[in-house]
Order: sequence, then C-alpha cells, then structure tokens
Amino acid sequence: GSGAALPTRVPPYSISRRGFGGSTPRLGFCSLVSGRLSHFDERGGGSGAAPPKPQQPTLKFGFAGDSSVGGDYGGDGFPEVVGFAPGVVGSSSSLALLALGLFRGGDSKVVMDNGIVEVTFSNPEGKVTGIKFNGIDNLLEPRNTETNRGYWDIVWNRPGEASMFTRIEGTVFDVVANTDDVVEVSFISRWSNSSESYLAPLIVDKRFVVRRGSSGFYGYAIFEHPKGWPDLDVGEARIAFKLNGQKFHYMAISDERQRVMPTAEDRASGHILDYQEAVLLTNPSNSELEGEVDDKYQYSCENQENKVHGWISSHPPVGFWMITPSHESHSAGPVKQDLTSHVGPTTLNVFYSNHYAGKDVYLSFRNGEAWKKVYGPFMVYVNSVSPEEDQSRLWADAKAQMLMETASWPYDFIHSDDYPSADKRGSVGGRLSVRDRYMKNSDMAADSAYVGLAAPGVVGSWQTNTKGYQFWTRADENGSFKIKNVRPGVYGLYAWVPGFIGDYRYHLNVTIKSGSEVELGALVFSPPRSGPTLWEIGIPDRTAAEFYVPLPNPWLMNKVFKNDTEERFRQYGLWERYSELYPENDLVYTVGVDNYRLDWFFAHVTRNIGNSTYVPTTWRIDFNLQNVNFRGTYRLQMAVASATQSHISIRINDPSGQPLSSTGRFGYDNAIARHGIHGLYWTFRFDVPGSHLRRGANSIYLSQSSSARRPLRRRHVRLHSL
Repeated sequence: GSGAALPTRVPPYSISRRGFGGSTPRLGFCSLVSGRLSHFDERGGGSGAAPPKPQQPTLKFGFAGDSSVGGDYGGDGFPEVVGFAPGVVGSSSSLALLALGLFRGGDSKVVMDNGIVEVTFSNPEGKVTGIKFNGIDNLLEPRNTETNRGYWDIVWNRPGEASMFTRIEGTVFDVVANTDDVVEVSFISRWSNSSESYLAPLIVDKRFVVRRGSSGFYGYAIFEHPKGWPDLDVGEARIAFKLNGQKFHYMAISDERQRVMPTAEDRASGHILDYQEAVLLTNPSNSELEGEVDDKYQYSCENQENKVHGWISSHPPVGFWMITPSHESHSAGPVKQDLTSHVGPTTLNVFYSNHYAGKDVYLSFRNGEAWKKVYGPFMVYVNSVSPEEDQSRLWADAKAQMLMETASWPYDFIHSDDYPSADKRGSVGGRLSVRDRYMKNSDMAADSAYVGLAAPGVVGSWQTNTKGYQFWTRADENGSFKIKNVRPGVYGLYAWVPGFIGDYRYHLNVTIKSGSEVELGALVFSPPRSGPTLWEIGIPDRTAAEFYVPLPNPWLMNKVFKNDTEERFRQYGLWERYSELYPENDLVYTVGVDNYRLDWFFAHVTRNIGNSTYVPTTWRIDFNLQNVNFRGTYRLQMAVASATQSHISIRINDPSGQPLSSTGRFGYDNAIARHGIHGLYWTFRFDVPGSHLRRGANSIYLSQSSSARRPLRRRHVRLHSL
C-alpha cells in the first residue's frame, strides 16, 4: 500500500500497453506502473482495494473455446481460460496479464501470451502469423498472406535436379513444456514415401518458447535426416520475418550500418542493375533516397559480428530485433558471411547457406547418411519507448539485451534432449604459439588467434563444414584460449593467426564429455614457409581490406557507406571501376616503390570492353634481385580471399610464353558481387626455378583467364627463397 518499488526487474522499454476494450476480466491481476504496484482488483470491478503481496504468475494450459483467435472468446469478450493465477505487468494507462498463456482458437490457431507479447501461429503448420505488442495488433505484415509472415524455409534439391524453395510446414502440433515459467510448443514436419515431391526428405521439429516476464519469444529447430532416407542437397536453412511495412522504416545492423530504408514499393518501381537484388531507386516515397542503390547483400555480416539486428517503428516507437546469442549451429566458422535484415521490411536468421561460399559448403547427404542438428535457439526481442524519448534507446537496449542473452548461454529453459544444458557441456583450453624462425628466433605468442572446435577433418576444413557444430574464441595477447560450453562430441581443434599465412590443426582429435575440462597445454603453429621473404604484397589476414578500394560511381552509391572507408567495399559496382582506372593497360605494381594500400586494386577482375563483353586481365609485379641462385628454387606463395570461377596462370619474365604453373579453376563464392571483402580462403604455392630469374629487374605475370565478370578478390602475395 505504500507504493514501494517491487524487487523484480522490469524489462527496459517493454511495458505492455494492451487494453481489454472495456470488458471486465474474469481473472485476478495487478498492474505495475513505473516499477510500483499501484492497483489491484480481484474481479476487475472495484476501484482499488488495498494491494496484497504480489503473487508469482503461474501457467496453466487453457483453451479459447471454439472461437478464432482475435475474436470474442466469452460472453464479455475475454478469453475463456482455465486456471491462470494473478500476475503483474502493465502501464499507467492500462492493465494486462503477466501470466503465460497458451490458447487454441478452433483448429487453426495457437496463441502464446505472457502479457507483454502475444504470438499467434497457424496450426499445425507452425507459421508465425501474428505478433501483438505495445498497442500494435500485428508487428508482421498484415497485407501478406498468413503463410508469408514468419516461417522457416530451406532451399534444397535431389541430386541432379533443380533447387526448390520450400517453406517448412508442420503436420503435428504438440505442447512440449507447460510450467509456471515457460511454454514451449512444437510443430513437426515429417517426410514419408507418400509425401509430395516438393517436400524434402527430412524431419523438422520447429520449436517456439515464451517465458514469463520476457519481452519477446525464442525459437529453434531440430533438423534430422534419418538413416536410410533418400539423398538430398540443402543450400540454405533459415527463419524469416516479414514485418509491417506501414510501421517499420528504420533498420539497424550495427552502430555504423543503420538508416531509414526504402520500401518494397520503392524497389519495385526502381531500375534493376546487373542482378535483381541490386536496384537503383528512381522514384522512392522518401525523396532523400532517390539515386541510391539498395541491395540486401550490402547489409550482410560475418557470423562473429551477427549478434543483433532489426527494425524500428516510429509510430509508435517500437523495436523488433533478432538476437543470436551463440553461433554454435551456424555453418562454416566465425567469418562466414550471410544476410541479416533488408528491405521488405525483412529480418532473417540464416543458419546455413552457400552465400559467400558456393557449392563448396553444400549440405549433402548420400547413401542414407544419418544426421541431426539443432539450429538455434535465437530470440526475437521487442521493445518500446515513449514518443517523447530518443528512439536510439531502442537500439541501445537491444544491444544490452543481446549481452544478457549471450551471458545466459546455454539456456536452461529449453526442453529438448538434443540441446544440452551447461552442466552437460565441457571446455577446452591451451596456449598457442607461432614458430617462424625467418621472423624471430624464439616462438611468438599467437595474439588474437582464432581458435575453434569443428568436425574432425584436414587443415582448414572448418570453413566448409556445415553438418556439425562449431565453437570459436579469440586467444589473448599471450596466446592463451579457453573454449567454453562445448557440446559433447569428438572435434578437431583448428586455428589461424592474423598476420600469418596458413592454418593450424591439432594433431589429435579432442573428445569433449559432459562436464569435462580439457587442457591441451602448449601448442605450436608453424606457418608454411620454406625460406626468407624476398618481398610481399599485403597482409595475410584473409581479407582484401588492406588493398585499394575505389570510390563508387556517385550515381550508384549507398549513402550509409559514403564516409565509411572501412565499409566502402560494400558499395555497388566497384568491380567496374577497374575498367575505368585501367581502360587499356593492366595494373603494374613495383615492389619497393608502390604502396599496396593505394596501388594494388582490391579485386583482380576482368575488363569491360563494352557491349557486355569482358576479357581476361594480366597483372604485372616488377621487382629487383641483387643475387640469384640459378640452380636453386624459389617459391611464390599466394593467398586468395575470394574467387568465382577463377583461373590464375603464372609466368616469369615472359608474358607470352608458356605458363610456369596455374591454379586450375576454383571458387564459387561470388563475394565481389555480394559486396563482401572476402569469401572462402585459398592458398597456393608455386615453385620457381632459379634459372627463370635474373639478376636485376624481374617481372611476374598473374593472368586471370576466367571470363567471369567478377572472378577474383586478390590478397597477399609473397616470394621467398628455399
């Protein structure tokens, strides 16, 4: 009765403002105003009896009669629900229940409600058809069909057949958990021999979780290919949310990449550029966007940075955020890139795709291979502020929520035997050093090394591993590392060190058991090198970011990157700038004179000679050698950060002679067109007989013989003696 602050945490900016339309609720409830208990009425009909001690909300399973969700459930317009206990939440203007509710509307709807957010699903398909929050009846796009609002999908094919895009639809609904603190439901899709041809031979169990007091909901999916089932390839697995386009106009991917976005209608009326994802905005509804390029790939992100992204509505000020607290189920390691949010408005969580990698990372099953993997969990977080508050607080709060979710991983409220809790996981630690006697006589600490566990394989195989889980960390300045919360299993331990070429793989497999703490002690990585460096171009860091990235054409610009030199590579059409800078003669780089940050173009591309015709290009590296061992052997070492149908031929001092060697055709990642500064990482070593060299001036010719428009993203090149 004193108005003392409650000792419970209220999620920031997420107080519900739902009302009951004047109807009298049948259940007891309290309202919470600015963290203070202000009103209690057991039947909802009095004007304020003395408030009792707040009761903890409990959960009971209730049915909504035979009415459809969103209509009148009982004679007074309030749901006919069985057995809720009093709860707390609300605002100064209305009251709501902070109790977990699970309702069924007839045979077609399932509703999960905790008094803060209400989520509606189709039954038994498991599509998310509605998200009600803060006075907005549906955060998802009501103009879309219910099958095109929130859904899991895959891109897949049978061997030798064309790929298909399939939204995963459940056929069986189940309540997995129903406690005082959490509701978890399941929508299972199961292939059978009698299934339609468009259904992939998989079992997919889509799970959704609502927790007491949580401003949002959680999701994950269990994918399974049972032993003996038909062969298939999977190119992508993700969950997508199509948001209300009349509400959400501001998108945030990071502190630097956020802006007012064009609408789907703006893109539809724009001019399609080289490919359908890239559109020049010619008549947008927001005139400030006219003349800009929009492309969803400009907002891609590496796994390690892809932790929170989403959208903001201004009227009312509400945020919708995808939070990924762990990337253990995402494929291909910490630097694999993928889509996040983009025009639609659309928000994604892409757990697996061949973007920025190509067919080298396809998820393929042959000969009845058995496989199971849990993708997620993730959190959909929603928040709000008052109209008078700075809307940037929504982004700040979303980042704070992401940190809380990350600290809570692995979650202790997931009800699946396929998702081990913290006490059933293990850890591995050690200390990594680098041994390169041509740089230093003593071992060097592997400062900031990437160290990870992935499926057992050869050196570097982690970057194409898609079937298993991966766990990564960064070593400290002493090279010490500890990888925590690892699922039980057998792994290879891999590492790579920025500034050093090549990959490390521990010589033994690492077995993680429940509760185990594996200590590997001192580990040594010896980068591939056969002699002292004579010269090198670039930094061995697996990207092309250190090279010259040109300014975009002013009529093909995305202004969010206009003043951001580190993100300039995300601008559209930069590959065409090579033909403008080198219209006739190709790039020539002189070692010891030129600066690779200014004089080495970031991508070795073909030249546009007009009429959509592209021709191969040859780059020349000029260098001097004071002494040459004509009977010895030298080695040219080349690392490539991205490649698409590339083929590099090497010639020494004779541009028209027979190639000394070549790479063969390699790469399918298409990272240049998708505005990535890297894709898959490739290394090549070419032995150069001393007899091919001269005292004094020498030249190496690197010929890109591919006819692809955007074939190669060049990076580190080194010549050393053996």
